[in-house]
Amino acid sequence: MFIEIILILLALLLLWDHLKMRKPYRMLEAAGMRGPKKLPLIANAGLLIGESAATMMDVEFKLIEQFGRNVRFGIFHEFGFLTADARMIEAILSSQQTISKNSLYTLLQGWLGNGLLLSTGKKWFRRRKIITPTFHFKILEQFVEVFDQQSAVMVEQLYAQADGATVINMFPVACLTALDIIAETSMGVKINAQRSPEFPYVQSVKIVSNMMAERFMNPLQRFDCTMRVFYPKLFATLNHHIKSMHDFTDKVIRERRETLTSSLNRSSAHPDADDDVGSKRKLALLDVLLQSSIDGQPLSNEDIREEVDTFMFEGHDTTTSAIAYTLYLLARHERVQQLAFEEIKAVIGTDKSRPVDMRLLGELKYLECVIKESLRLYPPVPNIGRKITEDVVLDGKLIPANTNVTLLTYQAQRDPKYFPDPEAFKPERFSPDYEGNIDVFAYTPFSAGPRNCIGQKFAMLEVKSTLSKMLRHFELLPLGKPVQPIMNLILRSTTGINVGLKPRVY
Repeated sequence: MFIEIILILLALLLLWDHLKMRKPYRMLEAAGMRGPKKLPLIANAGLLIGESAATMMDVEFKLIEQFGRNVRFGIFHEFGFLTADARMIEAILSSQQTISKNSLYTLLQGWLGNGLLLSTGKKWFRRRKIITPTFHFKILEQFVEVFDQQSAVMVEQLYAQADGATVINMFPVACLTALDIIAETSMGVKINAQRSPEFPYVQSVKIVSNMMAERFMNPLQRFDCTMRVFYPKLFATLNHHIKSMHDFTDKVIRERRETLTSSLNRSSAHPDADDDVGSKRKLALLDVLLQSSIDGQPLSNEDIREEVDTFMFEGHDTTTSAIAYTLYLLARHERVQQLAFEEIKAVIGTDKSRPVDMRLLGELKYLECVIKESLRLYPPVPNIGRKITEDVVLDGKLIPANTNVTLLTYQAQRDPKYFPDPEAFKPERFSPDYEGNIDVFAYTPFSAGPRNCIGQKFAMLEVKSTLSKMLRHFELLPLGKPVQPIMNLILRSTTGINVGLKPRVY
């Protein structure tokens, strides 16, 4: 009798699955979406068995080769499609109806709450409006000073390994630099990650970032309930480190709010005093949030923590990837490195200790082309996820509500239709003199449309400042294993992102 009941329940489950999934899959097929055979209940999840973050790039390329640039793909009851089609990407990124993140991003809510990255609707619009002034050029000018100071610490510490023979994995080096920068610019505090990498907050950020990347790839870790059952110790470790980060951020917010209140109450305070939170010199994202309000009400500490944690997450790993991969490419393209160095020398001069500012960085036009071409080949965010919340026509195709969409940025930016000789590193593609225009939706390292990266100017200045500092101090050498890109939360490499360094003699 027990077996019969189980069989009846299984039959009912299969019938429910068939009836629920029949309509959306038919709509996707009618829209011309082809994909691998769908199995009952698990859809295409079986294709991910035995795969990992290290192999997902190959899986995506194979799916595109077999089924075209729009591939129907589902995991359990999350149906949707993958796209490397510039025109479909344009339709999605340009539409106000497709700004919601897809379901995978909910994994980040325990850490980031419902801040700018994950929020939608009115909350997203209001938060974006509040935060946008943080990236006004006058505030960015202050941030450049932080970029310059922290990259100086970076080169100072690298001299010990700059013997022309030691292989250096630049990812962890750049990561600590980026953590120092984003902590000071978003929270207004120095965490000294480069000099004290064992600092608890630094360790927690690194551990949680790595664990979140694994959750994205492992179906059994995608839900808290299954993670509690199958990975209880990992789940406890994850929550411990998230709490550690929240406690640190909460403490900074409380102290910063108290300092701000005290500062505003001191009418005699000098406007340029270093310790004055409200002063232009020390303005950080946190200060903007503390002084902001919605409908006349100030943001709560929890509201502020969501945004600060979001910036700590988004603002360190992405720039880390960009810096490390660009250094890797420069090390392996001597002509490009020499051209970039000659430009830096012409603009900044031969004094290695001279600080840079926005004007000087703005004159480094060729270096900017180098960075943009690096971002094309190795975009820090290789995939962008969106969710279609209502039936909508995109690029002439009717897409059903609740469709999860993954924009394959990494593959789209290697489309030979838009980038001839796509695997070649050619910074000249982004020169104003280059024949042919870059399609803005074939090239989306910072996303595009209404939900584009709010901090892209910040990121470009940070990367440009750090790279220019490195090239002023070192020759970059092609040492170590070639990169093997891995699809993680951000683009990393299973073999490290390796270079050699030799002190530069002018």
